[in-house]
Amino acid sequence: MPKYLVVSTSGNPDSNSRRLGQIAFAHLQKRKVDPAWLDIKDLDLPLCDADKCYGTAAAQKLNKAVESADGILIAAPVYNFDVAAAAKNMIELTGSSWEEKIVGFLCAAGGNSSYMAVMAYANSLMLDFRTVIIPRFVYATGDSFDGDQVTDKKVVARIEQVADELIRFTEALRG
Repeated sequence: MPKYLVVSTSGNPDSNSRRLGQIAFAHLQKRKVDPAWLDIKDLDLPLCDADKCYGTAAAQKLNKAVESADGILIAAPVYNFDVAAAAKNMIELTGSSWEEKIVGFLCAAGGNSSYMAVMAYANSLMLDFRTVIIPRFVYATGDSFDGDQVTDKKVVARIEQVADELIRFTEALRG
């Protein structure tokens, strides 16, 4: 049976991208696929220095989580028209553990102008590690939230679609 992982890549304790990830995680649980949750804000990850960083306990825990998953949803904030640096650092710390994974994206941003921000990140995963990128992702702006709640029902429906697509792709390719 394939294994699923939802990773929140925001360091912000009041993260909207984490909220997207939590909805996806809950949906995967309802689908009874036994997903794992990982929040990098709880790991105290080092910056990738291409040397000693890989031996840290936090980097090894992250690497093991990515390596053991078949399908992964990445919940990431968009800052300055790009996926946040912490998400890229996550890939740099785990490298080849991403090989041939099925990956989907859940992004939260302040406005509409960065809706293509995930593309460079996705291309890196596809070209470097031959990941299969789900051709549907979630991009939500601040208007989709009211405090801790995602109030835009279309965004919630898209999150559930992406989670369902993660299952479908993963079972078809790895199941």
